[in-house]
Parts: sequence; C-alpha cells; structure tokens
Amino acid sequence: MRDLAIAITIAVALLVLLSMLFAWRRRLRRDSALSAPLGVPEHAEVTDRHEVLYVSTTRHDQPLERIAMSPLAYRARGEAAVTDRGLALCLDGAPTVFLASSRLVGVDRATVTIDRVVEPGGLVRVAWSVDDDTIVDSYLRVADGDPQNLISELQRLVPDTGDTATPDSGVNS
Repeated sequence: MRDLAIAITIAVALLVLLSMLFAWRRRLRRDSALSAPLGVPEHAEVTDRHEVLYVSTTRHDQPLERIAMSPLAYRARGEAAVTDRGLALCLDGAPTVFLASSRLVGVDRATVTIDRVVEPGGLVRVAWSVDDDTIVDSYLRVADGDPQNLISELQRLVPDTGDTATPDSGVNS
C-alpha cells in the first residue's frame, strides 16, 4: 500500500512538471514573433548606470501576464545604463537590449509583477513599444540605491506624446 502511494505521488509530480514544461514552451512559441531591440548605437553617451535585477516583461498594464520575449524571457542580474539616446539593459548571459528613447512610453514605480512583490514602489516599470501595435512593461529592481535616480533619468528621455503608463502598477484589490 505504501509503495502504491509513493508511485501515485511520483506520477502526479511528473505530470505537474510536464504540464509546466509544455505551458512554458507554448508561451515561448506564442511570443516568438516579439523580440527586444539589440545593440547600443554608436556614440551613445552614458549618463547614468545602476546595478539592477531584471524581473520580467509583461503585457502593458497587466503585471501578471508574462511575455517570453527574447532575450528578456528570464530573470537576470545586470546593469541599466542610461544614455543620451535611450536605455541599455546589459543583463548577465544575454546580449545588450537597447530601448531607444523613441520607443519609451513611460517610466514609473510599481509594487507587483509576475514572480515579485516588493515594498510599495520598489520596482521600476519601463513601458516601451515593441512595434507600432504592442506596448510592454519591463520591470527592474534597482540594487544599488534609490530607484528614483533611474526613474528621473529615464523620464527625461520619454517623448512628450502622452504617457499611457499608470503610476504604481500592480494588482488592484
């Protein structure tokens, strides 16, 4: 009887793990058409640097709906370098993602995103355009101090075309 219980437990655990694997692979296929812009333009002058933890990229204003966009599909440590032309995300084990200022839609603080809940305003949310029809939110956790410095630097780069990002995004209670 004990052996049967162990076998059932192992079978259920394997079924759960396989379901998770297939769901992640489906998400990767769904989002394969989306990709983050790579490479920093020549002569971009770095104005500010911050050590960050890249947390996730989600659908705009949907902090619990992860997008598996290459190379932003997984959490990573790295550096956010603000340049005079945009934001460079230099993440460990990934090519540098460059969000030109023309792609930036808004920058603010957030508390909740997939995989992470922090103190109020502990995340930096960068809303940006993947293409003409798709806006996403990328979340960063500043590891080397107050995130307000990074937010202020990035807000200077956002084109003045109307901010569609909402402050302190999170799950409404």
